[in-house]
Amino acid sequence: MTSSTIATTKTTSQAPILPTTVPSSIIQNLPSFGSLFRFDNRLGSLEANFSEFRQTNQFAGAVSSIPGIVNHYMDQRMNEAVKIAVQIQSDRLRDETQKENDEFLRTVDENIKKIIK
Repeated sequence: MTSSTIATTKTTSQAPILPTTVPSSIIQNLPSFGSLFRFDNRLGSLEANFSEFRQTNQFAGAVSSIPGIVNHYMDQRMNEAVKIAVQIQSDRLRDETQKENDEFLRTVDENIKKIIK
């Protein structure tokens, strides 16, 4: 013969536990939801990072605009230099042409005087 074990359960009824009253000072000292998950610290860190990003972004924007400013400055300087070079060449050509005209008129005048004599 084999022996067998029979499990028996016994239920007991317990009286319900009534909630205890907690003093309001303890409730006030409990951490808030934001402080429990450190939202205030995270928000401050996020604001600092964003501020740093904006400053870095402004610096990067300023640095990236330097080539455009230099190009604009160089364009103005080149335009100025070209205008001066064109004016100098124009003056030189005008002077040469005037000199040739004066020589031509002298030659014509001399030839007319020779013809008249």
